[in-house]
Amino acid sequence: MAWLITTLIVVPIVGALLVGATRNYARGVALAFNLVTATCAFLLWRSFDSTLPGLQLVERHSWIPAIGAEYLVGIDGLSLLLVILTSLVFPFALLAPSRAVGDRGFYALMLIMQAALYGTFTAQNFVLWFLFYEMSLIPAFLLIRIWGGEKRDRAATKFFLYTFLGSVAMLLSFLGIYFARGTFDFAGLTNLAKTGDLLTGNFKWLAFAGIFLGLAVKVPLFPFHTWLPDAYETAPTGVSMVLTGALSKMGVYGFVRLLLPLFPNEIAALGPWLLTLAVCSIVIAPLAAWAQSDLKRMVAYLSINHLGYCMLGLFAVTAATERPLVETQTALSGVFMQIFNHGITAAALFYFVGLLEQRRGLRGIDDFGGLMQRAPLLCGWMSVAMFSSLGLPGLNGFIGEFLIFKGSFAIAASFTAVAAFGLLFTGIVFMRAIQSLFSGPLVETGVAFAELRPNEKWVIIPVTLLMFAIGIAPQFLFNIFNSTVVQMARLFA
Repeated sequence: MAWLITTLIVVPIVGALLVGATRNYARGVALAFNLVTATCAFLLWRSFDSTLPGLQLVERHSWIPAIGAEYLVGIDGLSLLLVILTSLVFPFALLAPSRAVGDRGFYALMLIMQAALYGTFTAQNFVLWFLFYEMSLIPAFLLIRIWGGEKRDRAATKFFLYTFLGSVAMLLSFLGIYFARGTFDFAGLTNLAKTGDLLTGNFKWLAFAGIFLGLAVKVPLFPFHTWLPDAYETAPTGVSMVLTGALSKMGVYGFVRLLLPLFPNEIAALGPWLLTLAVCSIVIAPLAAWAQSDLKRMVAYLSINHLGYCMLGLFAVTAATERPLVETQTALSGVFMQIFNHGITAAALFYFVGLLEQRRGLRGIDDFGGLMQRAPLLCGWMSVAMFSSLGLPGLNGFIGEFLIFKGSFAIAASFTAVAAFGLLFTGIVFMRAIQSLFSGPLVETGVAFAELRPNEKWVIIPVTLLMFAIGIAPQFLFNIFNSTVVQMARLFA
């Protein structure tokens, strides 16, 4: 069944070619191919043995022997989790309100980006991984540049410059590692790092800095985050959903797969500084969101906040001098759950903002008011997504945040205590938004504000039910990555 991973990568590319050759029904064709990829992802899940650590369903072929590059793909618990997340977010995003409905180029680029994400989350050789990593950024740039809003030129250029410079730094670092160690294989480099420093002298710090920069931009981690609000604000709704729901996870995944296993000593040495950056992401981002009047910028800054929780958990378990095994496993489980839950919840919030913008033509907080009287169903379902992002018990957002804070408090108590203020500020931001949008004074417009339509309910209800399912009975997700968490915890403990 190893061929399933290759099939998963190839199917969206074939779909993109067919969408480009089809004059009509571009969205329908793209959704049909998403159904095929979702089936492949489900078969991967069924074929995956969650009791075994390490890579499974590995497929290896010789590719460029001269430089040790192979076509090497495989999945562990984290890879499978992200493959499932990608398979959920993309059809959700394709169904979002968009000015590009029927535009073949838009849906073809979305499918190419989906294929690149599947490749990024399954590749086990740096050359292959970097190829897919860069392949995902090009469609994102074009989608923002061509179909974005008023400031799309500036936002796309900023996105390109940040990601390009980060990618160059990361590429140079891995070339240095290859010349020193003679391999691009992730597992081989990890084994070398276990026996001592992967590199020696000042060169190891240069390599570490290059990889850190490339991944910190992609998460993004404070202070490398300034491209994100502009990109998310300007991008079409579906693209914003993919950027926050799937593309941002490449950065967190890169930290787990590359930086933490290869440079554990460097991370431990810089532990307090890295934890400080994570806390800044958690605390400063909601304060910035509080100051926003544009709903998309508000959700964008809150996305930085929630990804900061992931970085807090990762840096806590790797930077602390004492790492109790149980607390390490708890924090890592929270990080993995937060990766998945943030992808679903943040995408849902952008979807609702897109619905408001579609109905009103505007998306400022002050442009709405008294919506509960006009569209109670829309407000009710949107409130669920907001409370999920808030971390309300019973919804999916609570699970990951609780585990991260529980594990991190035992390892890095002072930093985690400061980070807890981020929860308070996030709550204030959402309460302000709920009051202004749903319960504020009526904003009179010349156009009636429509309630949820049947086709929108078919999109919203399954996603919301998934939030409740994870919040009430999350074990089906824990089972995917438990063995991976145990293996990583033993490595760090």
